[in-house]
Amino acid sequence: MRVNARFIATISFAMFATQPIIADDGRNTLTPVPFTNVHLTDEFWAPRIETNRRTTIPYCFTKCQETGRIDNFAKAAGLIAGEFQGIYYNDSDVYKVIEGASYSLAARPDTELDAYLDDLIAKIAAAQQPDGYLNTYHTLVEPDKKWSNIRRMHELYCAGHLIEAAVAHHQATGKRTLLNVAINLADHIESVFGPGKRHDVPGHQEIEIGLVKLARVTGDKRYLNLAKFFLDQRGRAEDRESYGPYCQDHKPVVEQTKPVGHAVRAMYQYCGMADVAALTDDEPYLNALDNLWRNEVETKLYITGGVGARRRGEAFGGDYELPNATAYNETCAAIGNAMWNHRMNLLHANAKYADVLERIIYNGFLSGVSLSGDRFFYPNPLESDGEYHRSEWFNTSCCPVNVVRFVPSIAGYVFAHDDHDVFVNLYVAGSATLSLPSAEVKITQQTQYPWDGDVRLTVELQTPREFAINLRIPGWVTDSPVPSDLYSYVDDSRTDHQPVTIHVNGEPVDDVPVQLGYARLHRMWSSGDVIELQLPMPIRLVRSHEKVEANRGRVAIQRGPMVYCLEAMDVDAPLDQIFVPVDVALTAAHRPDLLGGVTVIRGTALVAPEAEEDHASEPKRVEFTAIPYYAWDHRDPGAMMVWIPTDAPD
Repeated sequence: MRVNARFIATISFAMFATQPIIADDGRNTLTPVPFTNVHLTDEFWAPRIETNRRTTIPYCFTKCQETGRIDNFAKAAGLIAGEFQGIYYNDSDVYKVIEGASYSLAARPDTELDAYLDDLIAKIAAAQQPDGYLNTYHTLVEPDKKWSNIRRMHELYCAGHLIEAAVAHHQATGKRTLLNVAINLADHIESVFGPGKRHDVPGHQEIEIGLVKLARVTGDKRYLNLAKFFLDQRGRAEDRESYGPYCQDHKPVVEQTKPVGHAVRAMYQYCGMADVAALTDDEPYLNALDNLWRNEVETKLYITGGVGARRRGEAFGGDYELPNATAYNETCAAIGNAMWNHRMNLLHANAKYADVLERIIYNGFLSGVSLSGDRFFYPNPLESDGEYHRSEWFNTSCCPVNVVRFVPSIAGYVFAHDDHDVFVNLYVAGSATLSLPSAEVKITQQTQYPWDGDVRLTVELQTPREFAINLRIPGWVTDSPVPSDLYSYVDDSRTDHQPVTIHVNGEPVDDVPVQLGYARLHRMWSSGDVIELQLPMPIRLVRSHEKVEANRGRVAIQRGPMVYCLEAMDVDAPLDQIFVPVDVALTAAHRPDLLGGVTVIRGTALVAPEAEEDHASEPKRVEFTAIPYYAWDHRDPGAMMVWIPTDAPD
């Protein structure tokens, strides 16, 4: 394993991102701009980040207290009496809320939250055993069975989330209270597992991500080596039990070509592989990641960006197995998929990964949390009979607490840079400061995205500098919803195919080179320069690959990055009786009074005559209003569907 010479670099406070390394072979990689350097002022994400801060974080801490998750630490420390409460992996939920709270604290100081975290961390530190071991279930219930069943008991999974929380808290506050706990635990794990020690792998990946983050913040390569050890042991069960494809333990990671098994575990594994590859320039890892990503986007990605077709095992299905009503699409899997695609973008500087990231955050992830911030989906189906709704909490509450830590990270996905140039990955109103080697650059975005495709970027510099600003041209503008032929636009003459236009300081810029999905504007930039980007947002109908059985004879509606759905209350006919011909006329209208402010799509559906003797009659016409998929299940209960038949039901 080659460790890049730039391994011990300045630590970047970017959540869910690899600390970028320029590989020895000159492979281009990007540095994410830390979310703390990005201030969002838009009407879409800024209110959601504030809702997360004001509602979701305290709500999840309260639930962790009510369900005994927090008291388990006090009990394990001997601070209070009592038995363990809940499920053996519940420690991880507390850690994830701490991580999200730390990100929030870094973005907006809060003395009350800071003090609360200090008190909670003191309980966690007190629960740690002298040798560094920390897991409240085993301490309280099975102290003689530590590390005896790492396939099922999730000790390493919990440890990974502790480490992530500790790094976030240290970077947010400068305190080492939780970081020291994480270092002691990681040192204990390193004393048990590794070359010449115990050879085994966690049943649920996560420790790998945490160990790489700890390696970055401490500069200690032992943790990087241990992360790679856990990854390299998968699929190599010569002296242990094999955990099979469900745990991605069926083949060595470098030989895996298709996502299989539990979707969240797979996503976390691929994130860990990307993190290790970024630091070691491991070519077999990179090749495996490319193959896994290609199979996912070509055969296993829902139009919403969700993954995991099967409820049984919360797992991937076979190629093109994408049912709608029974789709699992766990919120955690969407988050993991976003994290992975972000890392792939950093590795390759290719906008197609940011295209998938954008699809996830506006659709398959965002549906997982209510507008109020205190109700959650675990699965995210694309069709419902009206009986499925968001819940206040779950026995296994990985999804709510994952939402807590992911929402504040959105700002960290907007910009990136390499050693010379700026990359704009997401269009969100706000400002960011980027530290290029040649200069510090401030860029301010003004836009009503995702409802409008007009973006205005203003550049601020101390002195003029020559570099490139790379603007992502979303694949949905001209090509297809995702970077494969899994989905395609219905080719119809009613769509006005307008071009993307770019102006600099009011002058049109023609023949802009587009490299790997980015329009490259290379010039001498001066403070006050203005870029105007116009991304057309026609309403498009989308069809699936013919091998997706569930969607044959159906279309979905998309505008910009948004996927739309129909809810029963917005159609004056049962959803299972309507159909929408592909030549339907559709119009967009913004409704600031609806669902927190959304752009809706209006059109006319047809209803086939019900009575057998009326088959010769003309179908009845009914008006419908489609809403963004993420906003469903906020009004009166009723049926929902994303994929709409184009012909009368049989």
